[in-house]
Amino acid sequence: MGESATLAINERSRLLMASGRDVYRLGLGQSPFPVPAHVRESLARNAHQKDYLPVKGLPALREAIVNWVKRTEGLDYAVDNIVVGPGTKELMFLVQLVYYGDLVIPSPSWVSYAPQARIIGRQIHWLRTRPETGLGVEPEILEELCRQDPDRPRLLILNSPSNPTGLCYTEERLKALADVLRKYRVLALSDEIYSGTHFKGSHRSLARYYPEGTIISNGLSKWCGAGGWRLGFFVFPDSLSWLADAVAAVASETFTSTSAPIQYAAITAMEDHPEMAVYLNHCRAILAALSDYACRTLSDTGAAVHPSSGGFYLFPRFDAYRQQLACRDIKDSLSFCDRLLQERGVALLPGACFGRRSKELSTRIAVVDFTGSHALEKAEAETIDDEFIRRYCSRVTTAVEQLAEWLGG
Repeated sequence: MGESATLAINERSRLLMASGRDVYRLGLGQSPFPVPAHVRESLARNAHQKDYLPVKGLPALREAIVNWVKRTEGLDYAVDNIVVGPGTKELMFLVQLVYYGDLVIPSPSWVSYAPQARIIGRQIHWLRTRPETGLGVEPEILEELCRQDPDRPRLLILNSPSNPTGLCYTEERLKALADVLRKYRVLALSDEIYSGTHFKGSHRSLARYYPEGTIISNGLSKWCGAGGWRLGFFVFPDSLSWLADAVAAVASETFTSTSAPIQYAAITAMEDHPEMAVYLNHCRAILAALSDYACRTLSDTGAAVHPSSGGFYLFPRFDAYRQQLACRDIKDSLSFCDRLLQERGVALLPGACFGRRSKELSTRIAVVDFTGSHALEKAEAETIDDEFIRRYCSRVTTAVEQLAEWLGG
């Protein structure tokens, strides 16, 4: 196994920049926005906290998470069934470790789901997806897999808003998926790390429709701009309390507990502060405008791209350019991204990193290379439109235009 694709592209971009190249960093999906001021202030107030905390997390934080899920999703959970960890990535690994079941994920999926399963030795099933429905999990395809061996234990990871596509599942599709999951008693991990970036602020969890079999995964990295703080949490229903306890048991022998100051500050992030609502509204509006601009620009060039509904990403496919690109010795997504980086300094990730066929000319674009603090400041008084993003998110718009120009040869 090699290094995670997202971390690798970040390191390669950094080295190119150190050599004097100007690189448009649309590879690593890190939030461009700062941690909200009231959350940063909470961290400063709690810098003195130094004690080891309970393995499952600070009780006051777990209580705040329970209240947050009740407020945002209308669902009730027990404090004892919340597990806090150093990022959701670690918790995902532990769930796969303690739950013996096949991993089921759509193609494309986030780059670390499948490698974690390979490390542990779990079987992986990639679900077929269709561009016209946003490349997400479809009930009929899931049913097709499950009925081949109805009693086989399985873990489905459903990511909404999606990395890498920006897809947000509708209520109708979530209900249909819940019916299949319940029928075959499939365990579901609902990865909702981008929930707060839903462009319309109307994220819906799979747990609303399949509460008894769904684990909610969330954290501070994306909607709170705190990727480097490394704080994530899992929310288990009462029916899966045994699994929460098993994860905590393994955690006690691995990471012990999550950083104390950050857990205390996270309480503030989960509370219902007016400052957070303003912050999220502006972040969503900026990301929506950027995604819409990129989608329109690439569609006008002939790329096939499904509009994003949340998060930082688009997943365009450039197969319409296959003949022209082949003349330039570009025949797959890896060579596509490599040549684009070399020739135009635009860093993207190839679709092959997300489980797509290597010959498919698909890529993931992360619309994040701009100074989020400056854009947020200007959003207070200005209309967020094409002119706004060209002015305050110019590196993203320029990169997309460079890509469109490069495609034309």
